[in-house]
Amino acid sequence: MTQQVSRPQANGVTSPQTRRSAIGLALILAVQLMLILDMTVVNVALPKIRTDLDFSASSLSWVLNAYTLTFGGLLLLGGRIGDVFGRRRTFMSGLAVFTLGSFLGGVAPTSELLVAARSLQGIGAAVAAPSVLALLTTSAKTASARNRALALFSAVSSAGGSLGLILGGALTGYASWRFALFINVPIGLFVLLFVRRYVTETERQPGHFDITGAVTATLGSASLVFGFINAPDHGWSSIGTVGAFIAAAVLLTGFFVTERRVPAPLLSLNLLKDRMRGGAVAVMALFVGAQFAFFFFTVQFMQAILGYGALKSGFAFLPLTLLIFTTSRVTPRLVGRFGVRPLIMTGLVLVAIANLWLGQLDTSSTYLGDLLGPMILTGIGAGLGFMPLTVAVLSDVEPEHAGSASGLLQMAQQMGGALGLAVLVTVYASQTVPGHVVTGMSASFHTAAAFVTVGFVLAGLLLGRRGAPVEAPAESLNVELAA
Repeated sequence: MTQQVSRPQANGVTSPQTRRSAIGLALILAVQLMLILDMTVVNVALPKIRTDLDFSASSLSWVLNAYTLTFGGLLLLGGRIGDVFGRRRTFMSGLAVFTLGSFLGGVAPTSELLVAARSLQGIGAAVAAPSVLALLTTSAKTASARNRALALFSAVSSAGGSLGLILGGALTGYASWRFALFINVPIGLFVLLFVRRYVTETERQPGHFDITGAVTATLGSASLVFGFINAPDHGWSSIGTVGAFIAAAVLLTGFFVTERRVPAPLLSLNLLKDRMRGGAVAVMALFVGAQFAFFFFTVQFMQAILGYGALKSGFAFLPLTLLIFTTSRVTPRLVGRFGVRPLIMTGLVLVAIANLWLGQLDTSSTYLGDLLGPMILTGIGAGLGFMPLTVAVLSDVEPEHAGSASGLLQMAQQMGGALGLAVLVTVYASQTVPGHVVTGMSASFHTAAAFVTVGFVLAGLLLGRRGAPVEAPAESLNVELAA
Protein backbone atom coordinates (compact mmCIF):
# COMPACT_ATOMS: atom_id res chain seq x y z
CA MET A 1 0.00 0.00 0.00
CA THR A 2 1.42 3.37 -0.97
CA GLN A 3 1.95 5.73 1.94
CA GLN A 4 0.31 9.10 1.49
CA VAL A 5 2.66 11.96 2.30
CA SER A 6 1.01 15.06 3.64
CA ARG A 7 1.72 18.14 1.50
CA PRO A 8 0.65 21.75 1.63
CA GLN A 9 -2.50 22.21 -0.40
CA ALA A 10 -2.33 24.00 -3.69
CA ASN A 11 -4.22 27.06 -2.41
CA GLY A 12 -1.50 27.58 0.23
CA VAL A 13 -3.53 26.19 3.13
CA THR A 14 -1.59 23.71 5.23
CA SER A 15 -3.12 20.24 5.41
CA PRO A 16 -4.41 18.98 8.78
CA GLN A 17 -1.71 16.31 8.97
CA THR A 18 1.07 18.82 8.32
CA ARG A 19 -0.41 21.20 10.89
CA ARG A 20 -0.69 18.35 13.43
CA SER A 21 2.96 17.38 12.86
CA ALA A 22 4.11 20.99 13.23
CA ILE A 23 2.25 21.42 16.52
CA GLY A 24 3.61 18.11 17.79
CA LEU A 25 7.15 19.18 16.85
CA ALA A 26 6.67 22.47 18.69
CA LEU A 27 5.43 20.73 21.85
CA ILE A 28 8.37 18.30 21.87
CA LEU A 29 10.94 21.04 21.25
CA ALA A 30 9.38 23.20 23.97
CA VAL A 31 10.13 20.43 26.46
CA GLN A 32 13.67 19.96 25.13
CA LEU A 33 14.26 23.69 25.54
CA MET A 34 12.90 23.55 29.08
CA LEU A 35 15.16 20.64 30.02
CA ILE A 36 18.24 22.43 28.67
CA LEU A 37 17.24 25.77 30.19
CA ASP A 38 17.26 24.25 33.64
CA MET A 39 20.95 23.46 33.35
CA THR A 40 21.71 27.20 33.52
CA VAL A 41 18.53 29.09 34.42
CA VAL A 42 19.58 29.36 38.08
CA ASN A 43 23.17 30.34 37.22
CA VAL A 44 22.68 34.10 37.40
CA ALA A 45 20.62 33.64 40.57
CA LEU A 46 23.31 31.69 42.45
CA PRO A 47 24.46 34.66 44.57
CA LYS A 48 20.87 35.27 45.74
CA ILE A 49 20.24 31.55 46.29
CA ARG A 50 23.43 31.34 48.35
CA THR A 51 22.30 34.22 50.56
CA ASP A 52 18.67 33.11 50.91
CA LEU A 53 19.36 29.44 51.69
CA ASP A 54 22.78 29.73 53.35
CA PHE A 55 24.86 27.65 50.92
CA SER A 56 28.63 27.49 51.33
CA ALA A 57 30.85 28.58 48.44
CA SER A 58 31.73 25.00 47.47
CA SER A 59 28.30 23.46 48.05
CA LEU A 60 26.62 26.07 45.84
CA SER A 61 27.65 24.17 42.70
CA TRP A 62 25.32 21.33 43.78
CA VAL A 63 22.39 23.51 42.72
CA LEU A 64 23.65 22.85 39.19
CA ASN A 65 25.21 19.43 39.62
CA ALA A 66 22.27 17.81 41.44
CA TYR A 67 20.31 18.33 38.21
CA THR A 68 22.99 17.41 35.69
CA LEU A 69 24.17 14.32 37.57
CA THR A 70 20.76 12.67 37.91
CA PHE A 71 19.90 13.81 34.40
CA GLY A 72 23.07 12.35 32.89
CA GLY A 73 23.31 9.26 35.10
CA LEU A 74 19.79 8.01 34.37
CA LEU A 75 19.53 8.93 30.69
CA LEU A 76 20.37 5.44 29.46
CA LEU A 77 17.68 3.97 31.70
CA GLY A 78 15.27 6.60 30.39
CA GLY A 79 16.03 5.55 26.83
CA ARG A 80 15.40 1.91 27.66
CA ILE A 81 12.10 2.72 29.41
CA GLY A 82 10.99 4.53 26.26
CA ASP A 83 11.81 1.52 24.09
CA VAL A 84 9.83 -0.85 26.32
CA PHE A 85 6.80 1.23 27.34
CA GLY A 86 6.46 3.54 24.34
CA ARG A 87 8.17 6.86 23.91
CA ARG A 88 5.18 9.17 24.17
CA ARG A 89 4.06 7.53 27.41
CA THR A 90 7.60 7.71 28.80
CA PHE A 91 7.98 11.31 27.64
CA MET A 92 4.82 12.30 29.50
CA SER A 93 5.81 10.44 32.67
CA GLY A 94 9.22 12.09 32.77
CA LEU A 95 7.72 15.50 32.09
CA ALA A 96 5.26 15.06 34.97
CA VAL A 97 8.11 14.24 37.39
CA PHE A 98 10.16 17.17 36.08
CA THR A 99 7.23 19.55 36.52
CA LEU A 100 6.67 18.35 40.10
CA GLY A 101 10.37 18.81 40.89
CA SER A 102 10.23 22.34 39.48
CA PHE A 103 7.35 23.24 41.77
CA LEU A 104 9.04 21.73 44.83
CA GLY A 105 12.27 23.58 44.02
CA GLY A 106 10.39 26.84 43.77
CA VAL A 107 8.96 26.46 47.27
CA ALA A 108 12.08 24.87 48.86
CA PRO A 109 12.77 26.52 52.26
CA THR A 110 16.27 25.05 52.79
CA SER A 111 19.39 24.31 50.77
CA GLU A 112 18.96 20.56 51.27
CA LEU A 113 15.41 20.57 49.94
CA LEU A 114 16.39 22.68 46.93
CA VAL A 115 19.14 20.20 46.01
CA ALA A 116 16.67 17.32 46.48
CA ALA A 117 14.14 19.05 44.22
CA ARG A 118 16.79 19.68 41.59
CA SER A 119 17.64 15.97 41.74
CA LEU A 120 13.96 15.14 41.16
CA GLN A 121 13.96 17.47 38.16
CA GLY A 122 16.98 15.58 36.83
CA ILE A 123 15.23 12.23 37.22
CA GLY A 124 12.24 13.49 35.26
CA ALA A 125 14.48 15.01 32.60
CA ALA A 126 16.40 11.73 32.23
CA VAL A 127 13.17 9.83 31.58
CA ALA A 128 11.75 12.40 29.15
CA ALA A 129 14.83 13.51 27.18
CA PRO A 130 15.71 10.31 25.24
CA SER A 131 12.13 10.16 24.01
CA VAL A 132 12.41 13.71 22.68
CA LEU A 133 14.91 12.70 20.01
CA ALA A 134 13.15 9.43 19.28
CA LEU A 135 9.76 11.15 18.85
CA LEU A 136 11.29 13.83 16.63
CA THR A 137 12.94 11.34 14.28
CA THR A 138 10.06 8.86 14.14
CA SER A 139 7.49 11.62 13.56
CA ALA A 140 9.38 12.89 10.50
CA LYS A 141 8.44 10.91 7.40
CA THR A 142 11.32 11.86 5.09
CA ALA A 143 15.08 12.28 5.37
CA SER A 144 14.83 16.04 4.78
CA ALA A 145 12.16 16.35 7.46
CA ARG A 146 14.33 14.42 9.93
CA ASN A 147 17.30 16.64 9.15
CA ARG A 148 15.23 19.79 9.69
CA ALA A 149 13.97 18.39 12.98
CA LEU A 150 17.54 17.56 13.96
CA ALA A 151 18.70 21.08 13.08
CA LEU A 152 15.96 22.55 15.27
CA PHE A 153 16.84 20.14 18.07
CA SER A 154 20.51 21.13 17.85
CA ALA A 155 19.68 24.84 17.83
CA VAL A 156 17.42 24.48 20.87
CA SER A 157 19.97 22.31 22.71
CA SER A 158 23.00 24.49 22.00
CA ALA A 159 21.28 27.85 22.58
CA GLY A 160 19.17 26.67 25.52
CA GLY A 161 21.99 27.23 28.00
CA SER A 162 22.43 30.88 27.10
CA LEU A 163 18.66 31.39 26.89
CA GLY A 164 18.47 30.01 30.42
CA LEU A 165 20.83 32.74 31.59
CA ILE A 166 18.69 35.43 29.97
CA LEU A 167 15.43 34.02 31.34
CA GLY A 168 16.92 33.41 34.78
CA GLY A 169 18.28 36.93 34.88
CA ALA A 170 14.93 38.45 33.90
CA LEU A 171 12.92 36.40 36.39
CA THR A 172 15.41 36.93 39.22
CA GLY A 173 15.72 40.65 38.48
CA TYR A 174 11.99 41.37 38.22
CA ALA A 175 10.60 38.81 40.67
CA SER A 176 12.61 36.12 42.49
CA TRP A 177 14.97 33.26 41.69
CA ARG A 178 12.12 30.94 42.65
CA PHE A 179 10.25 31.92 39.48
CA ALA A 180 13.12 30.49 37.43
CA LEU A 181 11.79 27.12 38.64
CA PHE A 182 8.08 27.98 38.78
CA ILE A 183 8.11 28.92 35.07
CA ASN A 184 8.39 25.24 34.17
CA VAL A 185 5.10 24.36 35.85
CA PRO A 186 2.58 25.97 33.43
CA ILE A 187 4.64 24.92 30.41
CA GLY A 188 4.83 21.33 31.62
CA LEU A 189 1.11 21.18 32.37
CA PHE A 190 0.27 22.68 28.95
CA VAL A 191 2.34 20.09 27.08
CA LEU A 192 0.93 17.23 29.18
CA LEU A 193 -2.58 18.41 28.30
CA PHE A 194 -2.08 18.49 24.53
CA VAL A 195 0.73 16.09 23.62
CA ARG A 196 -1.58 13.05 23.25
CA ARG A 197 -3.53 14.90 20.58
CA TYR A 198 -0.58 15.87 18.41
CA VAL A 199 2.11 13.23 18.96
CA THR A 200 1.69 9.58 17.96
CA GLU A 201 2.80 6.80 20.29
CA THR A 202 5.68 4.61 19.11
CA GLU A 203 5.73 0.84 18.92
CA ARG A 204 6.70 -0.89 22.16
CA GLN A 205 9.64 -3.31 22.20
CA PRO A 206 9.55 -6.11 24.79
CA GLY A 207 12.55 -6.18 27.09
CA HIS A 208 14.01 -5.99 30.58
CA PHE A 209 15.56 -3.19 32.61
CA ASP A 210 19.16 -3.02 33.68
CA ILE A 211 18.66 -1.57 37.18
CA THR A 212 22.19 -2.49 38.25
CA GLY A 213 23.61 -0.56 35.33
CA ALA A 214 21.48 2.50 36.13
CA VAL A 215 22.51 2.49 39.81
CA THR A 216 26.24 2.01 39.15
CA ALA A 217 26.33 4.65 36.38
CA THR A 218 24.52 7.28 38.48
CA LEU A 219 26.31 6.67 41.78
CA GLY A 220 29.68 6.30 40.07
CA SER A 221 29.30 9.62 38.27
CA ALA A 222 28.06 11.34 41.43
CA SER A 223 31.05 9.99 43.39
CA LEU A 224 33.47 11.27 40.78
CA VAL A 225 31.95 14.76 40.83
CA PHE A 226 31.83 14.76 44.64
CA GLY A 227 35.54 13.94 44.77
CA PHE A 228 36.43 17.00 42.70
CA ILE A 229 34.08 19.30 44.63
CA ASN A 230 35.23 18.00 48.03
CA ALA A 231 38.97 18.40 47.31
CA PRO A 232 39.26 22.22 47.55
CA ASP A 233 37.69 22.36 51.03
CA HIS A 234 39.10 19.17 52.55
CA GLY A 235 42.21 18.34 50.52
CA TRP A 236 43.08 15.74 47.90
CA SER A 237 44.29 13.28 50.52
CA SER A 238 41.24 13.56 52.79
CA ILE A 239 39.16 10.46 53.49
CA GLY A 240 36.14 11.96 51.74
CA THR A 241 38.01 12.83 48.55
CA VAL A 242 39.99 9.60 48.25
CA GLY A 243 36.95 7.53 49.20
CA ALA A 244 34.85 9.26 46.56
CA PHE A 245 37.38 8.56 43.81
CA ILE A 246 37.74 4.91 44.88
CA ALA A 247 33.96 4.50 44.93
CA ALA A 248 33.73 6.10 41.49
CA ALA A 249 36.34 3.73 40.06
CA VAL A 250 34.63 0.66 41.54
CA LEU A 251 31.11 1.69 40.52
CA LEU A 252 32.00 2.76 36.97
CA THR A 253 34.04 -0.39 36.43
CA GLY A 254 31.04 -2.35 37.70
CA PHE A 255 28.84 -0.51 35.21
CA PHE A 256 30.93 -1.57 32.20
CA VAL A 257 31.23 -5.14 33.49
CA THR A 258 27.46 -5.27 33.95
CA GLU A 259 26.83 -3.94 30.44
CA ARG A 260 28.89 -6.78 28.98
CA ARG A 261 26.97 -9.48 30.84
CA VAL A 262 23.29 -8.55 31.09
CA PRO A 263 20.97 -9.65 28.25
CA ALA A 264 19.39 -6.19 27.89
CA PRO A 265 22.08 -3.62 28.74
CA LEU A 266 21.35 0.07 29.18
CA LEU A 267 24.25 0.82 26.88
CA SER A 268 25.07 -1.47 24.01
CA LEU A 269 28.86 -1.28 24.04
CA ASN A 270 28.79 -2.07 20.33
CA LEU A 271 27.63 1.51 19.82
CA LEU A 272 31.00 2.71 21.06
CA LYS A 273 32.98 0.34 18.83
CA ASP A 274 32.18 2.59 15.89
CA ARG A 275 35.13 5.01 15.75
CA MET A 276 33.03 7.92 14.50
CA ARG A 277 30.38 7.53 17.20
CA GLY A 278 32.81 6.93 20.06
CA GLY A 279 34.91 9.92 19.04
CA ALA A 280 31.86 12.17 18.72
CA VAL A 281 30.66 11.18 22.21
CA ALA A 282 34.05 12.09 23.72
CA VAL A 283 34.26 15.37 21.81
CA MET A 284 30.70 16.31 22.82
CA ALA A 285 31.53 15.77 26.51
CA LEU A 286 34.64 17.98 26.28
CA PHE A 287 32.78 20.63 24.27
CA VAL A 288 29.95 20.90 26.79
CA GLY A 289 32.36 20.85 29.74
CA ALA A 290 34.11 23.92 28.33
CA GLN A 291 30.78 25.63 27.63
CA PHE A 292 29.64 25.13 31.22
CA ALA A 293 32.80 26.90 32.38
CA PHE A 294 32.01 29.77 30.04
CA PHE A 295 28.54 30.23 31.52
CA PHE A 296 29.47 29.68 35.16
CA PHE A 297 32.54 31.90 35.36
CA THR A 298 31.48 34.72 33.06
CA VAL A 299 28.37 35.18 35.21
CA GLN A 300 30.57 35.34 38.31
CA PHE A 301 32.84 37.88 36.59
CA MET A 302 29.95 40.06 35.52
CA GLN A 303 28.45 40.18 38.99
CA ALA A 304 31.63 40.25 41.11
CA ILE A 305 33.85 42.49 38.93
CA LEU A 306 31.57 44.44 36.60
CA GLY A 307 28.87 44.88 39.23
CA TYR A 308 26.04 43.59 37.02
CA GLY A 309 22.78 42.47 38.58
CA ALA A 310 21.01 39.24 37.64
CA LEU A 311 18.90 40.91 34.94
CA LYS A 312 21.80 42.69 33.23
CA SER A 313 23.95 39.55 33.47
CA GLY A 314 21.27 37.50 31.73
CA PHE A 315 20.79 39.93 28.87
CA ALA A 316 24.54 40.24 28.41
CA PHE A 317 24.37 36.73 26.89
CA LEU A 318 21.91 37.79 24.17
CA PRO A 319 24.59 38.05 21.42
CA LEU A 320 25.70 34.49 22.18
CA THR A 321 22.14 33.17 21.95
CA LEU A 322 21.38 34.97 18.69
CA LEU A 323 24.59 33.74 17.07
CA ILE A 324 23.95 30.12 18.05
CA PHE A 325 20.46 30.26 16.53
CA THR A 326 21.65 32.04 13.40
CA THR A 327 24.59 29.70 12.81
CA SER A 328 22.45 26.63 13.48
CA ARG A 329 20.14 27.64 10.64
CA VAL A 330 22.89 27.30 8.05
CA THR A 331 24.81 24.39 9.60
CA PRO A 332 22.68 21.61 7.98
CA ARG A 333 23.56 22.94 4.52
CA LEU A 334 27.23 23.19 5.50
CA VAL A 335 27.20 19.59 6.73
CA GLY A 336 25.80 18.48 3.38
CA ARG A 337 28.56 20.32 1.55
CA PHE A 338 31.63 19.82 3.77
CA GLY A 339 30.81 16.89 6.07
CA VAL A 340 30.86 16.82 9.86
CA ARG A 341 34.57 16.85 10.69
CA PRO A 342 35.56 20.28 9.25
CA LEU A 343 32.63 21.99 10.97
CA ILE A 344 33.29 20.33 14.32
CA MET A 345 36.99 21.18 14.22
CA THR A 346 36.28 24.78 13.20
CA GLY A 347 33.79 25.14 16.07
CA LEU A 348 36.34 23.74 18.53
CA VAL A 349 39.03 26.16 17.37
CA LEU A 350 36.71 29.14 17.82
CA VAL A 351 35.69 28.05 21.33
CA ALA A 352 39.32 27.41 22.31
CA ILE A 353 40.31 30.91 21.18
CA ALA A 354 37.37 32.34 23.14
CA ASN A 355 38.50 30.62 26.35
CA LEU A 356 42.11 31.72 25.90
CA TRP A 357 40.85 35.27 25.38
CA LEU A 358 38.79 35.05 28.57
CA GLY A 359 41.87 33.79 30.38
CA GLN A 360 43.30 37.31 30.03
CA LEU A 361 40.52 38.93 32.08
CA ASP A 362 41.53 41.23 34.92
CA THR A 363 39.81 43.78 37.15
CA SER A 364 40.10 46.46 34.46
CA SER A 365 38.35 44.37 31.79
CA THR A 366 35.08 45.53 30.25
CA TYR A 367 32.12 43.83 28.61
CA LEU A 368 32.57 45.39 25.17
CA GLY A 369 36.33 45.09 25.12
CA ASP A 370 36.86 41.69 26.74
CA LEU A 371 33.62 39.66 26.93
CA LEU A 372 31.71 40.41 23.74
CA GLY A 373 34.42 39.03 21.44
CA PRO A 374 34.62 35.65 23.22
CA MET A 375 30.81 35.48 23.19
CA ILE A 376 30.77 35.97 19.42
CA LEU A 377 33.36 33.24 18.90
CA THR A 378 31.60 30.85 21.29
CA GLY A 379 28.21 31.45 19.65
CA ILE A 380 29.51 30.71 16.17
CA GLY A 381 31.60 27.77 17.39
CA ALA A 382 28.71 26.14 19.26
CA GLY A 383 26.38 26.69 16.32
CA LEU A 384 28.85 25.02 13.97
CA GLY A 385 29.77 22.12 16.24
CA PHE A 386 26.71 20.77 18.02
CA MET A 387 24.54 19.71 15.09
CA PRO A 388 27.38 17.78 13.31
CA LEU A 389 28.31 16.07 16.59
CA THR A 390 24.67 15.03 17.01
CA VAL A 391 24.65 13.64 13.48
CA ALA A 392 27.88 11.72 14.09
CA VAL A 393 26.46 10.03 17.18
CA LEU A 394 23.00 9.17 15.86
CA SER A 395 23.59 8.31 12.23
CA ASP A 396 23.37 4.66 11.12
CA VAL A 397 21.89 3.40 14.42
CA GLU A 398 19.71 0.29 14.25
CA PRO A 399 16.07 0.83 15.35
CA GLU A 400 16.44 -1.40 18.41
CA HIS A 401 19.30 0.81 19.66
CA ALA A 402 17.71 4.19 18.84
CA GLY A 403 16.80 4.87 22.48
CA SER A 404 20.25 3.87 23.73
CA ALA A 405 21.99 6.08 21.15
CA SER A 406 19.81 9.07 22.07
CA GLY A 407 20.52 8.48 25.74
CA LEU A 408 24.24 8.12 25.02
CA LEU A 409 24.35 11.47 23.21
CA GLN A 410 22.55 13.34 25.95
CA MET A 411 24.51 11.53 28.68
CA ALA A 412 27.70 12.83 27.06
CA GLN A 413 26.27 16.35 27.26
CA GLN A 414 25.08 16.15 30.86
CA MET A 415 28.01 14.23 32.31
CA GLY A 416 30.47 16.30 30.31
CA GLY A 417 28.89 19.41 31.79
CA ALA A 418 28.79 18.10 35.36
CA LEU A 419 32.30 16.64 35.39
CA GLY A 420 33.74 19.56 33.45
CA LEU A 421 32.26 22.07 35.87
CA ALA A 422 33.47 20.04 38.86
CA VAL A 423 37.04 19.99 37.53
CA LEU A 424 36.99 23.67 36.63
CA VAL A 425 35.53 24.73 39.99
CA THR A 426 38.35 22.75 41.62
CA VAL A 427 40.92 24.57 39.46
CA TYR A 428 39.28 27.87 40.36
CA ALA A 429 39.37 27.13 44.09
CA SER A 430 42.98 25.98 44.02
CA GLN A 431 44.18 29.06 42.13
CA THR A 432 42.08 31.80 43.71
CA VAL A 433 43.93 34.30 45.87
CA PRO A 434 41.81 35.95 48.59
CA GLY A 435 40.62 39.27 47.19
CA HIS A 436 41.74 38.37 43.64
CA VAL A 437 39.03 36.08 42.23
CA VAL A 438 40.02 36.77 38.63
CA THR A 439 43.20 34.68 39.10
CA GLY A 440 41.16 31.53 39.66
CA MET A 441 38.83 32.36 36.78
CA SER A 442 41.76 32.78 34.39
CA ALA A 443 43.13 29.36 35.36
CA SER A 444 39.69 27.81 34.80
CA PHE A 445 39.32 29.37 31.35
CA HIS A 446 42.77 28.11 30.36
CA THR A 447 41.78 24.63 31.54
CA ALA A 448 38.57 24.84 29.50
CA ALA A 449 40.70 25.76 26.47
CA ALA A 450 42.72 22.60 27.15
CA PHE A 451 39.47 20.55 27.16
CA VAL A 452 38.58 21.90 23.74
CA THR A 453 42.11 21.34 22.42
CA VAL A 454 41.90 17.66 23.39
CA GLY A 455 38.52 17.55 21.63
CA PHE A 456 40.12 19.04 18.50
CA VAL A 457 42.79 16.33 18.45
CA LEU A 458 40.20 13.58 18.95
CA ALA A 459 38.03 15.03 16.18
CA GLY A 460 40.96 15.03 13.78
CA LEU A 461 41.88 11.44 14.60
CA LEU A 462 38.47 9.78 14.98
CA LEU A 463 35.86 11.66 12.98
CA GLY A 464 36.85 10.50 9.52
CA ARG A 465 34.65 8.65 7.08
CA ARG A 466 33.16 5.52 8.65
CA GLY A 467 32.65 3.94 5.27
CA ALA A 468 30.04 4.15 2.56
CA PRO A 469 26.94 6.05 3.70
CA VAL A 470 24.28 3.76 5.06
CA GLU A 471 20.57 4.37 4.61
CA ALA A 472 19.40 5.30 8.08
CA PRO A 473 16.30 3.60 9.40
CA ALA A 474 13.22 5.58 10.31
CA GLU A 475 14.24 5.79 13.95
CA SER A 476 17.73 7.03 13.18
CA LEU A 477 18.99 9.87 11.04
CA ASN A 478 19.57 9.78 7.32
CA VAL A 479 22.55 12.10 6.97
CA GLU A 480 25.57 11.29 4.84
CA LEU A 481 28.83 11.57 6.79
CA ALA A 482 31.90 12.81 5.01
CA ALA A 483 35.43 13.39 6.26
